[in-house]
Amino acid sequence: MTKTATLVMVNLDCADPRGLAEFYHQVLGWEITHAADEYAMISGEGAPIGFGRVEGFEPPAWPDRNAGKRFHLDLSVDDLDAAEARCVELGATKPDFQPGGHWRVLLDPAGHPFCICAPAPDQ
Repeated sequence: MTKTATLVMVNLDCADPRGLAEFYHQVLGWEITHAADEYAMISGEGAPIGFGRVEGFEPPAWPDRNAGKRFHLDLSVDDLDAAEARCVELGATKPDFQPGGHWRVLLDPAGHPFCICAPAPDQ
């Protein structure tokens, strides 16, 4: 198959780019490579993540059965309980609805859902 494109960056809309960059810097251990009021970025393994200020930003609802599926980040962790506790300590929240399995849904400080995923029990 011929490649059409290369993923070079993921960008998340938010109200506070610096704050969200700091959150993911702490969660992933990636370097904050740009931090301004309107835009911030972290870089590490893979494509960098950017955070852009959007006036009147409204976070997605979780779960929102009336809206189309949105993308979210899946983050691999060794220990679900420890990773959840650390993410919450850094400003994430855990919504009541959890789909189950070997992952947990959390909401970052801007309200974006993301999953922390442990290796499947049979791996």
